[in-house]
Amino acid sequence: MLIVGAGLSGIGAACHLQKKRPGRTYAILEARAAIGGTWDLFRYPGIRSDSDMFTLGYRFSPWPKAKGIADGASIREYVWRTAREHGVAGKIRFHHRVTRAEWSTAKACWTVQAERLDTGETVRLTCGFLFANTGYYRYDQGFAPEFPGAGRFTGPVVHPQHWPQDLDYTGRRVVIIGSGATAVTLVPAMAHAAEHVTMVQRSPGYVVSAPSTDPVADVLLGMLPAKAAASIVRWKNVLTGLLFYQLSRRRPRLVKRLLLKRVRGQLPLGYDADLHFGPRYDPWDQRLCVVPDGDLFKALHEGSASIVTDRVDTFTENGIQLASGRELPADVVITATGLNLMFAGGMTLSVDGAAVEIGATTTYKGMMLSGVPNFAFTIGYTNASWTLKADLVSGYVCRLLNHMDKRGYRFCAPITSVPPTEPFIGLKSGYVTRGIDALPKQGPAAPWRLHQNYLRDVLLMRHGSLEDGAMRFSRSVSALKAPVA
Repeated sequence: MLIVGAGLSGIGAACHLQKKRPGRTYAILEARAAIGGTWDLFRYPGIRSDSDMFTLGYRFSPWPKAKGIADGASIREYVWRTAREHGVAGKIRFHHRVTRAEWSTAKACWTVQAERLDTGETVRLTCGFLFANTGYYRYDQGFAPEFPGAGRFTGPVVHPQHWPQDLDYTGRRVVIIGSGATAVTLVPAMAHAAEHVTMVQRSPGYVVSAPSTDPVADVLLGMLPAKAAASIVRWKNVLTGLLFYQLSRRRPRLVKRLLLKRVRGQLPLGYDADLHFGPRYDPWDQRLCVVPDGDLFKALHEGSASIVTDRVDTFTENGIQLASGRELPADVVITATGLNLMFAGGMTLSVDGAAVEIGATTTYKGMMLSGVPNFAFTIGYTNASWTLKADLVSGYVCRLLNHMDKRGYRFCAPITSVPPTEPFIGLKSGYVTRGIDALPKQGPAAPWRLHQNYLRDVLLMRHGSLEDGAMRFSRSVSALKAPVA
């Protein structure tokens, strides 16, 4: 096997292989120079998880602390420690960016081409199974819209994905453009040192305050073994999150009222909650923004930060002019404007010489592509922690490969003649709607339909049948033909 990516998902996949397929050969190809993926790439002030670490951490390697909302450095160290403890760190080949993968049915293998970013040479490797754990956005380029007049601004304009470590904003006026998780993280983190931080949002999102330290975990870790305590807290958080999501989808008006009521109680007196914290969309049409211990609201109370809901009209020499005509003076502008979607790190796929059109494929159980043999990918939940789904996918891949070994199959592929009907991700966030065509689609019913439901997926992926009629196993090409609809 070749695993592409040494982030949270890729390291988890390797650990699953080590445990469930001992003695099998594999390697991990990582384009960057370090383990950690997202948690090594992003270095902006305050970078942290927006999911609790009891569910964002691995099931087989429980998060050991009561502090559930962790900073980026702690998450990065956790991934490194897990890799070392499970003996997978030595399997990583850094500076290898995979550009192309070609499947041959006759040889029952993938030929994978990678560019060595440290030497410039091209490397080719073969594998029986290819497992992409690259996330779903571009690492080399964040989304940066062209703002009128940006060239006139005399200060630095910074995208959080490419944060300069020498940026000094002490005592300076900072304007942050954006309203998502990155923006609400940056505001309180920068407000401590800046003269003032202003968050400019075109429209508001849902913001939820949560304790950074889980009170249940705090008690249980003092009473029970760490693994048992973490398991209880993990399931508590899974069920709480699932119930809240289901309530949000079924009673969106009720949940919206409850969320706004809670926000009003945390804002300074007279603050316009409806204008700045009342989205036009329903809860979970986009991800909710979590602020640990209400740090964003504390910054608003202290007067070190403010929120402006308006459109950016143009940059000026000294700041930002809004559509309302108001000008915001700034020494530094942060464009927290989002990500660019990318499937499988941008690698191209082909099967027996025919290019795979990713946007035309249908996903099988949210982890494989119709008509593509011996290939899996990891894209985590959008309504829960990424790693909950990553653990299930890695476990399923191991089950699948062990089943193939036992039966003597050379390859497998999910096959359907039913065309895809819906986008792979149902969120309405800007970064999703901009790049959704780069991702595969989903079908009308299981196993081709993606269910954002961890409990349902546990039953399907840990205990469901591997030979379900949709997955074709074979020693010859004939079994890869689509069934009659």
